[in-house]
Amino acid sequence: MLTALGVVFGDIGTSPLYTLRECVLHASGGSTTFATADLLSILSLMFWSLVVVVTIKYLFFIMRCDNKGEGGIMALLALLPEQLRARPLAPLSAVAVLVVVGASFLYGDGAITPAISVLSAVEGITVAKPGLHAWVIPITLGLLIALFAIQSRGTALIGRLFGPVMVLWFGALAVLGAWHVAQAPEVLQALSPHHAVAYFARHGSHGVLILGAVVLTVTGGEALYADMGHFGLSPIRRAWLFFVLPALALAYFGQGALLLRDPSAVENPFFRMVPPGGATFALVVLSSCATIIASQALISGSFSLTRQAMQMGLFPRVTIRHTAAEQEGQIYIPEVNAALGLVCVLLVLAYRSSSAMAAVYGVAVTGTMTITSIVYLFVLIHHRNWPRWRAWSLVALFLFFDLPFVIGNAFKIPHGGWVPLFLGLIVVVVMLIWHQGRQFVGKVYSLRYPSFEQAWGIIQTKVSQRVGGVGVFMASADQGVPPILMHIVDRMRALHKEIILLTVVTLDVPKVENRDRLEVKEIGHGFWRVHVRYGFMEQPHVPRALELAVKRRWLDIDLDDLTYFLARERILARPGGDMNVVFERFFSFLSRNAVNADRYFQIPSEKVIEVGAQIDL
Repeated sequence: MLTALGVVFGDIGTSPLYTLRECVLHASGGSTTFATADLLSILSLMFWSLVVVVTIKYLFFIMRCDNKGEGGIMALLALLPEQLRARPLAPLSAVAVLVVVGASFLYGDGAITPAISVLSAVEGITVAKPGLHAWVIPITLGLLIALFAIQSRGTALIGRLFGPVMVLWFGALAVLGAWHVAQAPEVLQALSPHHAVAYFARHGSHGVLILGAVVLTVTGGEALYADMGHFGLSPIRRAWLFFVLPALALAYFGQGALLLRDPSAVENPFFRMVPPGGATFALVVLSSCATIIASQALISGSFSLTRQAMQMGLFPRVTIRHTAAEQEGQIYIPEVNAALGLVCVLLVLAYRSSSAMAAVYGVAVTGTMTITSIVYLFVLIHHRNWPRWRAWSLVALFLFFDLPFVIGNAFKIPHGGWVPLFLGLIVVVVMLIWHQGRQFVGKVYSLRYPSFEQAWGIIQTKVSQRVGGVGVFMASADQGVPPILMHIVDRMRALHKEIILLTVVTLDVPKVENRDRLEVKEIGHGFWRVHVRYGFMEQPHVPRALELAVKRRWLDIDLDDLTYFLARERILARPGGDMNVVFERFFSFLSRNAVNADRYFQIPSEKVIEVGAQIDL
């Protein structure tokens, strides 16, 4: 449970830094003068959002749908029947496209959260000493750049401190909040949900606008589901119910109690909960540590999401480095790290305050949470076999709360809310074009190259000799014979005595046990077909898989005498093909910049022969 505190609850746990301030300023139109009734209504909306959205929706319903213990929107998709899933060389269903959009929004969230959370923490120094205002941006940029710079070295060492630091953080939230609540206990009236309803009664249709700020309370709720595979449902649920939720509630109500006694504190109620001076600086240090931990969790989540998308055929191959030998999940993707880091720095430079950045935050989060509810409906019907009326009733209840958040955040789009949508759109375009492009490439191969039985007749007539050694040819699942093998036959008229046609298959489970890893079949004439299975949370390692096959005596080959033949595809983008020429050009660009197959499959480069292959779509 201690470790879960350090990773799972970082995002949602740092929301008290800015959420109540933004809600009150939003309700008062930017004025520091606000009505007491509105303050109580806002606190009630925040508290019941935590209860309904995070506790009921996620912890007690959606998080019970796991894929062999793994959570997250991609894992939710994997629970659906095959016709509704994303398959590497099959068309995407409407549900799969929805998941692609929802997953893409998580990248926007992953870029904005470090910027707004670290900036809001550093802003606390201006409460202690207003003259330090000029240092807020440089300090924030320094912390963010350092955070992204250390990713390549891994976070195993400092990761051990995450749990204790977050215990201290939530403990501080609870103590400070309880102290202020004790001085103005009337703030606890906001626990009654009638105050939340009363806000909409007073403000009419304009009342929904406040939800654009209230949603900041539940940002990070999706992270609970995504990180379930690392810690399990029970530890996350216990930590939330008995520690995190009470601490957050006390923090929000404590700030509310402070505002009841001193409305002028609205400019930064969180840091005004402690006396100015040394106590404020200490809280700035603690909150900076907490926001860095929250940012780290989102960065790691972006790495994990990228690997899942690659394994499901939705993303180009990128560099994956393991930063901890003892932990499979500790990975580093430099391309994603650089993109997130650049966006974070640009956001800080562009908005320069957490209040200005709050308009950017929340739009992508509500989109992902709503999409999760919709996909959950299909899982209930097609995987859990719920009666349709029962599934629709439950999800309709979720959408009753999700959709007002979406509407409230839609009004933020002209004021900066377009930023995460734009970032998400870029990822959506990459995923959809990559998947469609690979689908067309697969069709070209299947039409152009024969089955093994047909190919053997051609090979017999063209191959003049079989040389010693073992040739390994990578083949996709629907290829009878890899195109590169036929190319070698045409050009060299020679083949190794032993030929392995190797296919890497990604299953809809997080991990595959070694006993289920391999399927080896002799197809005659010195040819073997080998299927290597991996889960969508695993990194393929082809040499290790062949070692396992030899160890089990399924293959009788000399591992030191292997030669891997890999195709270096060149996509020709020309008008008149099956694919839109603009999409073709973009797909060609993605293909050229994708990581080489030998690096992705962890094949030693000295054992690889690459052969060029031109493909006209």
